[in-house]
Amino acid sequence: MNTGTSSARPRRPWQIEAAWALTLAAVSAEVLVWVLGVFVVAPTGLDELTEHAGRGSAITQLALSGGVLAVFVAGWLAVAAQMRAGRGWARVVLTVVGAAFLLLRVADFGMDGVDPVWWGVVNALPDLLAAAAVVPMYLPEARAYFPVRARRAA
Repeated sequence: MNTGTSSARPRRPWQIEAAWALTLAAVSAEVLVWVLGVFVVAPTGLDELTEHAGRGSAITQLALSGGVLAVFVAGWLAVAAQMRAGRGWARVVLTVVGAAFLLLRVADFGMDGVDPVWWGVVNALPDLLAAAAVVPMYLPEARAYFPVRARRAA
């Protein structure tokens, strides 16, 4: 319990907490989309890989894919935690990644005839949440939470 009157950092603004919550939702949605795509939504990734490469190879490939996803998610959460702690570089990284996700989603939107339509919407959810997480990080109270090194150097 923090009862001291002096603290190294000002209280975290609600906008930062909102960005954190949206990031957690985006990460959760990313994992959910992977699981649904591999095991639930027909034709499943497991079924397609098994048909083309055999059961053993399909399981190996999906284990590798799951491992890559775990590393990606861990990195995403680590950067988001740094943003939440007030590191400006992490805010920039999340901004670039969120914008890239959104641009890739928009570019991909009309490319595939995704069936069923609800699956296309669910697939887009992590990208939309990641892009939405960027917005509160740049609201006035949130901007003040991040140190401005450029002003100190000038």
